[in-house]
Amino acid sequence: MSLNDRQLAAFADKHAWQIPFDTGPRHLAGPGDVRHVTHGLAAAGWSTVSDPLSAEIVLRSPDLRLSLQFDPQSATGAWWRLRSEPFADGPAWYAEFGELVPAEVLAALTDALIGAPSQPADPWAPVTSAGWHRDSESTARSPDSMCRIELRQFSESRELPSWHIETSEPRGEFSGPRIWHAYLDELTPPHLVAPFLTALADPSPLQRGMYERTGHHSAVQKPSPLLPQQVVDAHTNRINALRTQARSARRPRTKPTTTPANTNSARPANRR
Repeated sequence: MSLNDRQLAAFADKHAWQIPFDTGPRHLAGPGDVRHVTHGLAAAGWSTVSDPLSAEIVLRSPDLRLSLQFDPQSATGAWWRLRSEPFADGPAWYAEFGELVPAEVLAALTDALIGAPSQPADPWAPVTSAGWHRDSESTARSPDSMCRIELRQFSESRELPSWHIETSEPRGEFSGPRIWHAYLDELTPPHLVAPFLTALADPSPLQRGMYERTGHHSAVQKPSPLLPQQVVDAHTNRINALRTQARSARRPRTKPTTTPANTNSARPANRR
């Protein structure tokens, strides 16, 4: 089922009456509205395969290769689970994200699932340029040291490392209780990792409504220069762009037709 006007209107009804507050840093901004993720995929033709009366949402891609599960009743710390089935052009992979991962940051990854894969960029480049501290070639931490990115070799039996992102309470030299986490296994395509880390390290704030839940009490909030309608319009424009991108990706590519040369055109007529 594709995204319809009623669902977009419901998003607008909520946000048009909220006073937006610029909230940062992003890793402490809180979950936000999950529809930043689900609306984007639905606009690209992903279908809902879960019980409509359940709190759980399961979306599946048109080619049935990918599925995204959102389960706010999960007994584990992972509320989001993204899976890829093995296909002819690649192996299966898995990623999961905790309850308080900002929806806009996760949406940067899920938006990258739509359309043709882009050329993978260096995922560390935006992290470094945003002022995050590189403790080693495989780790980085946010300026407040509350979010840590690590490219970790899980075991000697696995050739490739996996990505581990964790936001935790500050506690001296060691991390305190975990706030949220993300795990992207060693087979997660690089062109999906890069936009997630780019959105996470982006120093620009996210918009949260007054009294909306943040990830931590130390998150900084101040009135946003954006009007509520501008927040709604930004969401609508993004959804329309993703819908167009998905249609373009589904459009069959046809080769230009050429008229074969007529080899008989210059042949003189036979005389009797």
